[in-house]
Amino acid sequence: MRPFRLVAAFMRASFQEEAAYRANFFISLLTSILNLATGVLGIVVLFEQIDSVQGWDLPSTLALLGVYLTVSALRGLFIGPSLEALSGMDGEIWTGAFDFTVLRPVDTQFMVSLRKWRWFASIDLLLGLGVLVAAVIQLGVTLSLWQILTFLLTLLAGTLILYAILLIFAALIFWSPGVLFTWVFDGIFQMARYPLGMYPGWLRLVLTWIVPVGVITTVPAQALTGSLTIQSLILSLGLAAALVLIASALFRFGLKRYASASS
Repeated sequence: MRPFRLVAAFMRASFQEEAAYRANFFISLLTSILNLATGVLGIVVLFEQIDSVQGWDLPSTLALLGVYLTVSALRGLFIGPSLEALSGMDGEIWTGAFDFTVLRPVDTQFMVSLRKWRWFASIDLLLGLGVLVAAVIQLGVTLSLWQILTFLLTLLAGTLILYAILLIFAALIFWSPGVLFTWVFDGIFQMARYPLGMYPGWLRLVLTWIVPVGVITTVPAQALTGSLTIQSLILSLGLAAALVLIASALFRFGLKRYASASS
């Protein structure tokens, strides 16, 4: 039960920290609404010109946008803030404060993955879930138990894939402390707003196997629309498991290279 108590303590501390700056709530709300509006508007404008693209119509693409917003919100809620505290600008690696994290009697990867929470991102999470509900209504279908189960599984897999990619980029700072690798990833992740089928073959290959951001959103959306195949389900779950193992191994290997700021 100790890990759960620690996570609860991290969440409380982060809430207290954010509650001290209440004006940020309204800034976050405005930013979230603008992000939602631009995403929906882009899709609506696209499908006013055509009925479908590579088998994706307006409701199914809206479902994919909902998945993208939901996963992005989860990133903003705890994955991003935690890893940025390690490798971001003025992060612990740069300042030397990582010494105190390493010395604590808790698994280091656990600490750097869950210690920071940005509660204002819950606004994005609610908006993302709202888009998913709207997409299901637009689809005009009653979701089966299998669709709901596979959607939850693939959404979890997509979140784990995102976490693994960000952990890999964060671990690279042990080799190149002066490079902010996650900035490179941010541009690529924007491509997850649209279905994999909309991209040319070579780019689809990149977004599936090299930087698999397309799998993060496309596969859960397919589960909602009923077009998910068993092969895609297995691919999503297997890729998530493999990337988490690889990311953990790379992080622990990089951790051995860390030279204490006090040494």
